[in-house]
Amino acid sequence: MTTAGLLIIGNEILSGKIQDENTPYLLRELRQQGVDVMAVHVIPDEIDVISSDVRSFSDRFDYVLTTGGVGPTHDDVTMEAVAAAFELDLVVHDEMERQLRNALRGEEPNESQMKMCTLPRGAQLISTPDLWFPLVHLGNVYIFPGIPRLLRAKFESARDAFKGQPYHLRRVYVRCMESDIAQDLHDLLDDFPELLLGSYPRTTARESASDYLTMLTLESRDEGYVVRAVESLVARIPDEHLLRIEP
Repeated sequence: MTTAGLLIIGNEILSGKIQDENTPYLLRELRQQGVDVMAVHVIPDEIDVISSDVRSFSDRFDYVLTTGGVGPTHDDVTMEAVAAAFELDLVVHDEMERQLRNALRGEEPNESQMKMCTLPRGAQLISTPDLWFPLVHLGNVYIFPGIPRLLRAKFESARDAFKGQPYHLRRVYVRCMESDIAQDLHDLLDDFPELLLGSYPRTTARESASDYLTMLTLESRDEGYVVRAVESLVARIPDEHLLRIEP
């Protein structure tokens, strides 16, 4: 199993001033890559807190993804915290400075802009099309911006860096309440103990009597295992209750 931990950094998230859009996106995309997210911490812009979690997550998981705190302002302390986590100096990264100067087209960078070029010693870059500021990573720690549009662009550029064994998913929609088939689900797990089985009652009003009442999800990294489990489930559910099966 390939694992990851997410560190969502920002006082604005903890205070509710900004709604976190990055966690749902990263959870979904890492899952698609076959990477299991084992923990998500939402933490303040405090160097000691960030560095402690970065170090802990780096030891525990295959990948660590941080979001936020990489801009030019006073509260952008993530780079300093990552450096502290591994007892490294902060230094001006030559390639980062070169890219900044290219983006400025001859203008001299100011102190705030140069701050964005000051990285933990040994940090590496992953270029992102149409953005001068590349994704920075240090070992298994990937340092993303907090702005969702920028984070998504950088994740797409770095997608191949996150490699696990993907899951195979089937969704089964039924016209009955989950309580009507609860025993069938228990029996299914007895026969398929490695199956990841989810049961989700419909939360919105039905538009017609033919709409589903419960969605079931069956997942495994073994596609054949999922196929057999779906066949077994379908055999347990009365035909009038089974609506459809989707990937």
